[in-house]
Amino acid sequence: MRPYILAETNWKHIKNAEVELAILPWGATEAHNYHLPYGTDIIEADFIAAESARKAWERGAKLIVLPVIPFGVNTGQADIQLDINLNPSTQLAILADIIEVLNRQGIFKLIILNSHGGNDFKSTLRELGLRFPKMFLSVCNWFQSLDKSAYFDKDGDHADEMETSLILYLKPELVLPLSEAGDGKERKMKIKAYSEKWVWAERKWSQITVDTGVGDPRAATSEKGEKYFNDVTEKVGNMFFELAKCDTEDLYE
Repeated sequence: MRPYILAETNWKHIKNAEVELAILPWGATEAHNYHLPYGTDIIEADFIAAESARKAWERGAKLIVLPVIPFGVNTGQADIQLDINLNPSTQLAILADIIEVLNRQGIFKLIILNSHGGNDFKSTLRELGLRFPKMFLSVCNWFQSLDKSAYFDKDGDHADEMETSLILYLKPELVLPLSEAGDGKERKMKIKAYSEKWVWAERKWSQITVDTGVGDPRAATSEKGEKYFNDVTEKVGNMFFELAKCDTEDLYE
């Protein structure tokens, strides 16, 4: 039993526990090229949240990891078989209910550990911050925490070398041989401004990729995944510790 994992702990521990910080891992259920499981983002969110929390807990942070939310925003993938979509308005409703519980029970810090690029919580947290002024709400995109080029040869953002390496390390039994993976080639928008990323439109997934991947996964290894996982959880765990211990009324220098 890990006392910082809500799904594993018990009322005997929880009823008198002080909680400085709640962590909500949030994933997605979607195709990840031919070789990775639909639950890739869930697995990443689960393992990274737990290991980061462990590192913070062992330094004295009083925190709790809530169960992973398994569905994310997949509005651009409506024609991909069994990619499960939650609309942003649904995410807002789910978050509002969770935050109401925490606020009522005096747990005033919540961080979302986001594991899916289609989830964008900033506007939602702005709105809920007005509704719950005592709450300090934040979001962490763990996949942006480190320079991936220091770990991986090929760039990408979905079922790429990074994600494949992570799942090879965390859940190798769920990964098909890389010889069966697609090359993850992405078709780019013809209008240059979109590729330069100062103009945005949602990508229509079946139009930009044949295999549902974006990024070549075939140089992935478990060893790369282990090093990246350890470094990500070290950085995220340190942030969890700092957030748990900080005074949210005295955050600025």
